[in-house]
Amino acid sequence: MTTVRDILRAKGNRVWCVSPDATVFSALELMAEKNVGALVVLDGENLVGIFSERDYARKIILKGKASKETSVEEIMTSEVTTVRPGQSVDECMALMTERRIRHLPVFEGEKMAGLISIGDVVKAVISEREFMIQQLEHYITGEP
Repeated sequence: MTTVRDILRAKGNRVWCVSPDATVFSALELMAEKNVGALVVLDGENLVGIFSERDYARKIILKGKASKETSVEEIMTSEVTTVRPGQSVDECMALMTERRIRHLPVFEGEKMAGLISIGDVVKAVISEREFMIQQLEHYITGEP
């Protein structure tokens, strides 16, 4: 069973963050520079939200706001679902599907240990299934 810890071990635990008072424009610049679809919003050490491309599309573009005058805090998603390193990939997939979210900050106690995306979870599920298929094929054919 693949866990969140396994995903972080493979991808690393680098998390790109922004403060709630940053402008949406500066957050978008960081996202483009780092080629990521979301940023964790931290007020000091405290997780206060997530800012994603979806937030931008739905709360800036569609509402006619200006990204250079709007703060991240005004449009970020403030109800953030988090996971622990020991949780399974299947649990994460269920959470993401049920809550219609694409990013899960990972916390070990009070400390952020990383961030996983739906892409990371899908990749892990596919890898796990491929391994299982390979093992079954070897079992069926009698190959070691």
